Formats: sequence, structure tokens, C-alpha cells
Amino acid sequence: MYWFHGFAGSGKSAISLEIAKIYAGSGRLLASYFFFRNAGDRSGMARFAVTLASQLMAAVPSTASFIQAAVEAEPGLLTQGVSLATQLERLVYEPFRAAVKRGVIVKTLTKGPFVVVIDGLDECEDKRGVTDFIDHMLDYFKRHPSIPLRFFIASRVEEHIRTHLENDSVCLGNLNSHSAHEDIEMFLEGSFQAVSVNNRVIQEYVRAQGEWPTKSDMKQLVRHIKGSFVLASTVLKFIVQPATEEDPSTPMERLPLTLKINGLDPLYAQTLIRSQHLPHFRHIISTIALLKQPLPIVAISHLLCVEPFEIVHVLLNLQAIIHVPGIDEEGEVTLCHTSLRDFLTMENRSGQFFVPPSFHLHLSYHIFASVFEKSNGPAHDYGRGALSSHWRSFALSDASDLVEEIERFETCQRLHVRRIPYHAFLCSVVFSSLFLKGLDNVLYALTKSTNQLALTVESPDRRIRLWLEEALYYGVPDIFVCTIQFTEQTYETLKHDLQRASTAINAEVCFPNFIWPLARKAEYTSAVSRNSSPQTSLNWTGN
Repeated sequence: MYWFHGFAGSGKSAISLEIAKIYAGSGRLLASYFFFRNAGDRSGMARFAVTLASQLMAAVPSTASFIQAAVEAEPGLLTQGVSLATQLERLVYEPFRAAVKRGVIVKTLTKGPFVVVIDGLDECEDKRGVTDFIDHMLDYFKRHPSIPLRFFIASRVEEHIRTHLENDSVCLGNLNSHSAHEDIEMFLEGSFQAVSVNNRVIQEYVRAQGEWPTKSDMKQLVRHIKGSFVLASTVLKFIVQPATEEDPSTPMERLPLTLKINGLDPLYAQTLIRSQHLPHFRHIISTIALLKQPLPIVAISHLLCVEPFEIVHVLLNLQAIIHVPGIDEEGEVTLCHTSLRDFLTMENRSGQFFVPPSFHLHLSYHIFASVFEKSNGPAHDYGRGALSSHWRSFALSDASDLVEEIERFETCQRLHVRRIPYHAFLCSVVFSSLFLKGLDNVLYALTKSTNQLALTVESPDRRIRLWLEEALYYGVPDIFVCTIQFTEQTYETLKHDLQRASTAINAEVCFPNFIWPLARKAEYTSAVSRNSSPQTSLNWTGN
């Protein structure tokens, strides 16, 4: 194993990609996996072993029969029914070892061992999975020291990685110890030359004033960038970005300005200022920062109920820090570097641009509403899979007060008449909160969801029928037992709201699918034994 580490933006991913290309060219790339935070499967270990196994079969076809036999003997290998260590052992290591023993890849092995490239291991949000992977890999190589297989791992120095990889069995490579000044100077020179070919302002300046940037400018820039490729790329884009009405400065005027800005954070802030006055700016930026996986412009438009041109208007001024696809329907809006997400989600760094955890509440509502407004497409698919995750990120956050944020949310959403009534959303997600481990406001969740149920079914909105038929209660287990104590007054309130809901539903038509969640709520009242005590004890079993 070779652990290649360095600070954010030092070029680790570029080097990992190049190494993968080199070994693919010689036929010795067994597999590669590039982790990326907040990018769906790429931010976790759920598909890691299966992805490596799939690439293994493509690189060494003779392993297919061994993998197939393993899956037939143990179907849970493909569904995470077993541990990550078992998945890797049965689907990757053992099939490869069997192919080596059979001698079918002897010719390729004369060039050297096979390589697995893993980049951005620190971007994996499953820290326990990361340490399990490392520990099992170390153990496997200890048991099979002669197997012709090598792992190239690139990451930042995170403690849970360092403590497991810093040992005698792992070769270490510190990218920070290598000077990148010459490479960055070459990158800047080539980039400035390419930009000047189509930039009339730069061409006229050079014709009148001579060389730009000057050699002195380049030396100062390289020294200022301090070996960070992501900073070099961001600085370049900031300097040469088109002028706007709010920022009419030329590239020649911006270059000396960048020399006064230390690090990425001020550059991020300076760039975001260019669009902060535009409609929907905060919602668009907050959504892009918190999405679990990147989406196309049209999908973001459907989520937020904002016109695509309005999203493009905001993003075009931010291309120094955000990748904007050329086609609204295809390609995904992505951050140029994960450090931008870190910046936006840390208040002490981003200040006025801070994206609080409470925005997960607003994003959850937009996702919920989109499910009923478009029957297919990326926004709909994303909503089905990500709603529960976004709601949990809000409900279990220590940084926001659940009750206070929900009340504030209700005040804001009364203005959103185009979307499905927010009562349906709150009923679904707040009810599902009853089953979240660690939730403190259980009684609030019970009374709030029941009240929202009554308000929802009393609404004339035609989409409520779809909601009733869908029975969208996320994260509700098949069996759940809990005990809640509340006053007789609370009991009467619950009973009143449930009766309102029952009356409204019966006045319309019976929805068979809705009987399930309604019955669950009804069990709250039917299980209560009323007595003279001011406290009522409830034992509830749902199955």
C-alpha cells in the first residue's frame, strides 16, 4: 500500500487520475474509486466493494466465475447484508487470488503487479467503513504477502485515516514536501495565453502597454498561491471572469487585488458577492451546497420552483468557483472544490453566506413538493431517495431548535401558494420524527403531526388526494413500541384533531392506502386509559 497525502487543493486527485490512466494503459489497473463528499454513492461505502468487483471482472475476465459463485452462495454480498470486510474478501480479494493461482494472467504480471487507485478517502462520510476497509486490507496483505496487488490511496491527513495507515506496512508519500511552483507557473502562463486569444480587452491592453501578466506579476502570483492548485485555478478564473454591472473591473485590475487576498475563503466571498443581489440567490447557493448529489440546472429548477434562466443568471457570475454545465437538461452543477462546501457550511468562515443546517428543512419541503409536481426526471428521482436524509440532517442537528425553526418555516411557507400545502409535508416528516433515535421533542412531534393531518385533509388542494394515496411517511419501522406521558388536555387536543381529519376524509372518499397511517395515529387515542390523573400514560405498538 502507498498512502499519498497532502493538503486540500494540492493536486492529489489529478495525480491519482494520471496514475490510473498509466496503469490502465499497461493493462494493470484492477480498479479505481474516487470518493467525493455529498455525491450520493461516491460519498459512502455502500457501493464500494461491488464497484471494485465490477471493475475487477472487466480487467480480469477470468474472475467472473469466482465472483458469480460467491454471490450465488451468499446473495447478501450485493445488498450489504454482510460486513464490508466480507464483501471485499469474497468479491475482490479471493476472486483475484484465484485467478492468479489459475495462471491466466501470468503474461500481464510479467510487467508488474495490478493496482487499485483510491482517491479522496477522506471524502468518504462513513468513517467507520473507512477504518474497517483499511484494517481488513492490512490484515489481508499480512495473510497473503506475496499477492501481486497494490493499493494507491490518496487523501488529506484525517485522524481516523492517519492512525490506521501510519505503520510499517504502508509506504508514505507527502505531497506537501514537493515544490509545485514550476508546475503552477507553467499552468498560469498557458492559461493566461489561452484566455488572451479571445479576450479583446487583454489584447488591446497588451498592444498599448506591453506584456501581461508581467514576469514580476507571475512571480508574485506563484509565490502567493503557495503550491495550491485549487487556489491557482480559482485565482485564474477570478481574474479573467467577464465583467458585470456590479463588478465592471478588468482582468488587469483584478490581478493586483488577488495578491491582497489570503487563501480561498476571501476569494469565495468576493466571487459570491457578484450574484448576491439577484433573486433566489440564497436558496440556489444553499441548495447546491447541501444536495446529497449534484443535479442538472433543470432539476434544481424543479426542486425550487424557480425558472431555469433565473438559476443560470445567478450561476454565470460564479463560474470561478462553481462548474456550470453548458446544457440545462444535461450535466450537473458542481462545486469546483469541496472546500467551497466547507466554507459555506461554517459560519465563522462564510459570515453572510453561511448555509445553516436549518436550510435542510426548507430543502426537504421543496423535495417533498417536487414529488407531486413532476412524475419523472432527476428532481423526482432525487426527492424519492433523499427526503428522509435531508429531514434527519435538520431534525437531529444540535445547531438548530426544531420547534422554533418549524414555526418560522410555517410563517414563510404561507406565501408559497403554488406548491402542495406545507401542512402535508409537516404531517409526513414530523410524524416520521417520532421514530428517530435521539429526538427530544417527541410530544411536540405527536401533537404537531396530528394537527397538520387535520389541516391537510381539510384543504381543497387536489394534490392532497395524491398525498393520501401515497401515504408518504418516511423512516417508519414495521414494529415500534414507545411510552409517552401527556396531560388530559393534550389527549383532548389529539382526539379533536383526529376527529377533524376523519370527518374530512369520510366527507370525500375512502382512500384504502391511507387507512394505514391514519390507523396508526388513531391507535394513540384508542390506547389511552382515561382517569382522574392529570397525566395520561400511553403504550403504543405499531405493526
